[in-house]
Amino acid sequence: MNDSEILALYDHDERLQIEHPGARREALGRIVRHVDLSGERGFVLYSDLDEASADDAIEQQIAFYEGIGQDFEWKVFDHDRPADLRQRLLKRGFALDGDDAEALLILPLTDTPGRLLEPVTHDTRRVTDPDAISAILGVQAEVWDDDYTSLGNRLARDLRENPDLLSVFVAYADDKPVSSAWLYYNARSRFAGLWGGATLPDYRGRGIYTALVAVRAQEAIGRGVQFLTIDASPMSRPIVRKLGFRFMTMTYPCFWRVEQRKQIS
Repeated sequence: MNDSEILALYDHDERLQIEHPGARREALGRIVRHVDLSGERGFVLYSDLDEASADDAIEQQIAFYEGIGQDFEWKVFDHDRPADLRQRLLKRGFALDGDDAEALLILPLTDTPGRLLEPVTHDTRRVTDPDAISAILGVQAEVWDDDYTSLGNRLARDLRENPDLLSVFVAYADDKPVSSAWLYYNARSRFAGLWGGATLPDYRGRGIYTALVAVRAQEAIGRGVQFLTIDASPMSRPIVRKLGFRFMTMTYPCFWRVEQRKQIS
């Protein structure tokens, strides 16, 4: 299967048809949006617009999310139409931090390299207790120097309410958590998504990141998943490329916050 065929499957399974725990999917013809039922942040994952319809569609989504008082993310892919969709969103007032562009890479699990199929010798542990998510947060917060309270709440909620859709792993060294990552499934999708993958600086270069990719790949294969996906940062991109992941496209999360309407009107 070539890259264009894989990307078309991804668009269908992971953008057009996907349903997320804790969110309500709303299909609107040429746009699919999701409303966060906890009220935190909604998102638009799929759109198929043209130059004539794009601006009106953007205004309609802003009006909807403003109406329910919910921030939202419009995730744009390089192959989305119209070609200037991202520029239109930014011109309208959406925010995109310079470091937020990520590469979508996909691994067909029929092509899994032997390195990911070997027994994992690092101390990796699956987290099943929602109250133990603090180990995840500590690593993520130290690596990225950010507040991950919202992430922790979401992971804990999904472990509690949808444990079949989420697998969380922590790698230990020197009797402490040094790397964390998780894997999301969707019952209607041929894909599973790799997320996290953060390792403390002093423990990089030891194969720990790769070990966490391996345990998740092996679990996904056991569950009959066909493809693994990752939104790779510049730091992780060269690592996963060496592990067989194929570059598909660039993605850009564009953010709208409800208070912006007053700031830019």
